[in-house]
Amino acid sequence: MNTSYLAPRSYVVIPARLGSTRLPRKMLLAETGMTLIEHTYAAACGARLPDGVVVATDSPLIAEVIERSHGDALITSPQCASGTDRVAEAAAALPDADILVNLQGDEPEMAASAVDQVIELLHANPDAPMATLATPIRDPAQLTDPACVKVVFDDAGRAMYFSRSAIPFVRDTAEFDIKSEPPLYYLHLGIYAYRRDFLLNLAKLPPSRIEQAEKLEQIRVLQAGHSIIVGVTEHSSSGIDTPEDYAAFVARCRRAA
Repeated sequence: MNTSYLAPRSYVVIPARLGSTRLPRKMLLAETGMTLIEHTYAAACGARLPDGVVVATDSPLIAEVIERSHGDALITSPQCASGTDRVAEAAAALPDADILVNLQGDEPEMAASAVDQVIELLHANPDAPMATLATPIRDPAQLTDPACVKVVFDDAGRAMYFSRSAIPFVRDTAEFDIKSEPPLYYLHLGIYAYRRDFLLNLAKLPPSRIEQAEKLEQIRVLQAGHSIIVGVTEHSSSGIDTPEDYAAFVARCRRAA
């Protein structure tokens, strides 16, 4: 992690709440010898560009785990409705942050290069208030899985829409398939970069109707008329949402050991 001055300065904020419906207390699961949140924190610390990494949590238990491993944590309000709201609250404690990266706490396999890439997207696109990443979908199961969020973007890399459904819809299936080149389908990855002022204003916007329908908070940005720059990476990362997801993650860790 780069601790020298950067202009603009950037920080990774990892929102992590203790409550989880499908996988209770998942941030503290530790079958690999490390908690899930420590894995995500370590991944973020491997990036070159951020000036710091901090976990924003509603749980003193999560904060204690991070601080015990010599990391930085902030206690945020349990009333935060989303990870974006938690990152925005943490921004108040990071007054020198120009860019804030929101890396979900349940993304332990996000590549450090992805953190750098999403920051570089804002460096390269000074008019863009927000950036995120996507990767080509090659697995048909991901295309039909509503837990796998899909994104379409224009020729300038600006997001057009996010959905839990397969987008774009292919009317004539003989013309396109999942192996098409260039890729037709893209999986949205759980990482965002925001400019500070934009993030603070975004947290004040009420949820939009389409956002509530899809249960995807990034749609609020599009419906409010703002742009999101999408960068493409070949590195795919899966969030941990269910016991099956976590078991598969543990198995991958053990194979890599």
